[in-house]
Amino acid sequence: MRTLLRSLVLVALTATPAFAADPEPRGLLEPNLGLMVWTLIIFVALAIILAKAAFPKILAAVEAREQALEDAIQSAKRDREEAARTLAEHKAALDASRGEAQKIIVDARAAAERVRSDLVEQAHAEQTSMLARARQEIESEKAKAILALRKEAVDLAIAGASKVIEKNLDQQGNRELVEKFLASVSPTAVTASR
Repeated sequence: MRTLLRSLVLVALTATPAFAADPEPRGLLEPNLGLMVWTLIIFVALAIILAKAAFPKILAAVEAREQALEDAIQSAKRDREEAARTLAEHKAALDASRGEAQKIIVDARAAAERVRSDLVEQAHAEQTSMLARARQEIESEKAKAILALRKEAVDLAIAGASKVIEKNLDQQGNRELVEKFLASVSPTAVTASR
C-alpha cells in the first residue's frame, strides 16, 4: 500500500512540470510530445517499481490464496473419500447386523421348535408312563380282587364243606388244602368255565 501511495505521489510531482511548461491550453486531441514522454517515463518507472515491489507481493498473495484453495479442495476430497469409506463401513456393519439378526431369528425359531418337540416328546412319554402305571394299577387291583375273591371262595368252600360233612376239620389245615387246590387252577380256566 505504501508503494502504491509513493507511486501516485511520484506521478503527481512529475506530471505537474509538464502541465506548467505548456502556457497555452491545447485541445484534448492534439498531441503533446513533452506530456507523452513524461507519461511514458512515469509508466515505465511505475511498472519497474511495481514489478520490484508490488507484483511479487501480489503474486505471492495470489499464489498463497491459490494454494489455500487447492489445499481446501484436496481436504474436501479427502473428507469426501473418508465419508464414503465410513459410509461403506457402516453399510457393511448394518448388513452384518441384519445377517446376524436373521441368524438369531432362525436360531430362536429352531430352538423354539426343539423345545416344542421336546415338550411333545415329554408329554408323550408322560402319557405312556401314565398309561403303563394305570395298567399296572389295574393289574394290581385285579390281582388283589382275585386274591380277595379266592379268600372269600375258600371261606365259603370251607363253610360249605363243613356244613355238608358236618364235621369241621381244623381251620388252618382246611385253608391250606383249598388254597393249594385254587393255586393249581389257573384264573383263565375259571373264567373259561363260566
